[in-house]
Amino acid sequence: MLLRRRAPLLLAAAAGAGASLVAASSPSADGSGATSALHSVARSSHAIYTIGFVVVDYKYSLRGLAPGSADYRVRLSEVHLRSAKKLLKLCEANRGFYVKAGQFVSSLRQVPKEYTSTLSCLQDQATPCKFQDVKIVIEQNFAKDIHDIFLEFDEHPIAAASIAQVHRAQLNNNQEVAVKYPGLEQRMKLDIMTMSVLSKSVSLIFPDYRFEKIVLEFERTMSMELDFTQEAKNSERTASCFRKNNVVKIPYVYRELTTKEVLTMEFCYGHKVDDLDFLRKADISPTKVAKALIELFGEMIFVHGFVHGDPHPGNILVSPQGQGRFSLVLLDHGIYKEFDPKFRLDYCQLWKALVSLDAQKILELGEQFGVGKYAKYFPLIFTGRTIDSKSALGTQMSSEEKMRLKQDLNSLGMYDISSFMESLPPDFLVILRTDGLLRSILGNLGVPRHVRLLAYAKCAMYGLEEQSRLESGAITRVFLRVKTNIIYLRLRILIELAGLLAQFNDYKRNVMEKLRWMLRKISLM
Repeated sequence: MLLRRRAPLLLAAAAGAGASLVAASSPSADGSGATSALHSVARSSHAIYTIGFVVVDYKYSLRGLAPGSADYRVRLSEVHLRSAKKLLKLCEANRGFYVKAGQFVSSLRQVPKEYTSTLSCLQDQATPCKFQDVKIVIEQNFAKDIHDIFLEFDEHPIAAASIAQVHRAQLNNNQEVAVKYPGLEQRMKLDIMTMSVLSKSVSLIFPDYRFEKIVLEFERTMSMELDFTQEAKNSERTASCFRKNNVVKIPYVYRELTTKEVLTMEFCYGHKVDDLDFLRKADISPTKVAKALIELFGEMIFVHGFVHGDPHPGNILVSPQGQGRFSLVLLDHGIYKEFDPKFRLDYCQLWKALVSLDAQKILELGEQFGVGKYAKYFPLIFTGRTIDSKSALGTQMSSEEKMRLKQDLNSLGMYDISSFMESLPPDFLVILRTDGLLRSILGNLGVPRHVRLLAYAKCAMYGLEEQSRLESGAITRVFLRVKTNIIYLRLRILIELAGLLAQFNDYKRNVMEKLRWMLRKISLM
């Protein structure tokens, strides 16, 4: 009991010690090291105290309440909201890496809605670095004056994310380019170490709260995002994967003007993928945009196994091509995940099982993924159905299903959530984050949910076909492609019929409600 009461103090002490070690390992010649060390300790202590008190809040606010009870659910929602607001204040105060961490959490659909709704405002928050800092880094990297490299260079960034920012410039041959610059590498190292120490300390003091795998995955993605030579490689590889796709546009990278700290790429025009006002003015169909977007990422996930890990609206532009046609410009290739080949095939099999409602196969794959009993929630996470659902893919659950699901979810505690997230393979965490961001975009575009389900189902079947194709002869490959197309067509017909049936039932229900209303009016006359 005494240990838990002192938890925030112990966590803060650990963070302070860690901050001091990092600061001591990075001395400054101009004497600014001491100031930097104090600032680092302050940032870390702020983080540890916030997280420490959040954990204690959960522990003691829910003490004595039966999990699943009405009082427990009400109190849990209150603590979720209170904690989310505290974390938002932390991110806004510490900025930089913490804003990125908040964005990461807000994109995970598996965290409580109080967190996603509260932290979602961080998606648009960033503080640009001073132009003088940008100029110094560029000139140091290329050993030239910035005006010898660029004919023009806009001092004001056109985009500023929490980790890097982008400036518009013009080469001496008049080619327009975008120049990307990072400014948080040293501070990020400390922030990542603080988060790592924090997650391990919390799991020791409160065993129900275990999120070390999420922290490790986040650390991996942030390290990748700060290496622009790696981003250049990712960009070129993605361009090669989609070289035959005339809808997808990947900006060309100027290798001679790219280093680990500076990335120079082709400047591409466009608007955010979910800008409905722009799409209407350009006479571009939001449904066609949504379909192209989800097929792009479906191919990445199921066929290539090489996935862009940060598909928020600012990284995907729609560029008009006239007469309602468009191209999707994919930006920011710093965060990518290359799936293990076996994982990719297993994930294709999972979607095949989700589409066909093969409960036994879903549970078997859950064992392979290492999630055990939590595999029964895969249909809910990905398709919005329960594992024993009788409803068609793409349709709403019945009232009875919703009631059973509500009872089941009410029985889950924080231990179940953290155990599920910790048991997932790292590849799965990337899928959950990516899928969460894509679903948010599709929601903003206002397209039917079956657009995503159909695209994923088709890409999953093509992913399995691709593997069989590599192991087969020419005639077999043709047969496999025909078979895959037939299966997809059958699935599409079933989903469209289910959609029509759902619309008919809605229409019938509305008519009956109007008739009842008219009868009540007549009876009162």
